Amino acid sequence: MSRSLDAEDRLKLLETIIGAPAEHLGLAELLAETLQRLREAMGVDTATVLRYQASGRQLVAFAAAGIEEEVHQGVRVPVGSGFAGRVALERAPVVLDHVDETTVVNSLLWERGLHSMLGVPMVAGAELVGVLHVGSVTPRQFTDAEVATMQLLADRLAMAIQVEALEENRTATMALQRSLLPNSLPDLPGLAFGARYVPGAETGLGGDWYDLFSLPGDRVGVVMGDVSGHGLEAAVIMGRLRSALRAYALDCENPADVLAKLDRKANHFEHGAMATVAYGIIEPGRETLALSLAGHLPPVQAGPGGTGRLLDVPPDPPIGLTIGQPQRRTTVVELTPGGVLAFYTDGLVERRDRPVDVGMAQLARALRAGDPDRVCAQVMAAMIGNRAAQDDVALLAIQRRTVPAGG
Repeated sequence: MSRSLDAEDRLKLLETIIGAPAEHLGLAELLAETLQRLREAMGVDTATVLRYQASGRQLVAFAAAGIEEEVHQGVRVPVGSGFAGRVALERAPVVLDHVDETTVVNSLLWERGLHSMLGVPMVAGAELVGVLHVGSVTPRQFTDAEVATMQLLADRLAMAIQVEALEENRTATMALQRSLLPNSLPDLPGLAFGARYVPGAETGLGGDWYDLFSLPGDRVGVVMGDVSGHGLEAAVIMGRLRSALRAYALDCENPADVLAKLDRKANHFEHGAMATVAYGIIEPGRETLALSLAGHLPPVQAGPGGTGRLLDVPPDPPIGLTIGQPQRRTTVVELTPGGVLAFYTDGLVERRDRPVDVGMAQLARALRAGDPDRVCAQVMAAMIGNRAAQDDVALLAIQRRTVPAGG
């Protein structure tokens, strides 16, 4: 009976530790403080949290008490290897009654003189977050009550880490996306621009982007792209594709060749990534745009006083989704003086309750030639209105000015 009461006391102590976090502490410091109190509560010598990294299927030491060198030295344990790796693989508590190279892969644990260890998985929902383990330099038996207490603590910490990770992901994605989208639209002879970017209310920030840049010979590069997926991973891939496309654009005068190189790069270095991209080059006279589509939706064009129409530009396979080297095509589009050409991502026209082609037809009806920024405002009002977009929306409007280039 006394053992049961001890377990209840420990549980209450752990609840107290978790229930009164220090607001000024970051997550790592908060975990370290919690682990220190866990050592005292359970009478153990070490306590460690290892976070799971899905990209490498490994655990990385994130916070520790009594064996801080695990964090300082960046200890990494593959899932399925040794003690912590077994806890992660089985997603179940593991108890060790001896610690050496046959039972653990982290030499710091046996060098520390640990004799007994208890590890439990940290899971939030169905997602593995990490492993929490404690160790004792003296032999001891961990009771069922202690295992249950540890698992409760691990569950609470997993939720805290998950919330922090989601916020970190969102903040990093916002910072990255803002750094990659143009801060201001360029002032180029013969052209005027307008643009919008709105993150999805349901998906958050992702891999949508647009780009405008000057090329040698007074040409202008125009890009609209959409990386599959959302969050930081999609934004990182977007950044790499954006940089690579800019580099290829300096070496290739044909948009199809640029996208072919980008596709080859993505297939070699971005395994599993997929993106749709529209890339065009506006010629020096501003009379034509050479355009190639890698799985992207066609732009919409409207002349002065006329209604919009979808351009008949043949789409080629998306970036990263091809086998071999498909023949990519370039279509020349005439730019009417005073007319507007609008590029967009599927978040502008796609809805759950209607086919995408219905949204594209609505966009064509909504587009009218005029000042590009006003055009963007009118399109967003017609297509989005007062309902938040479900997915990311990127929109870029280009007008050929009636004043001749250089005039």
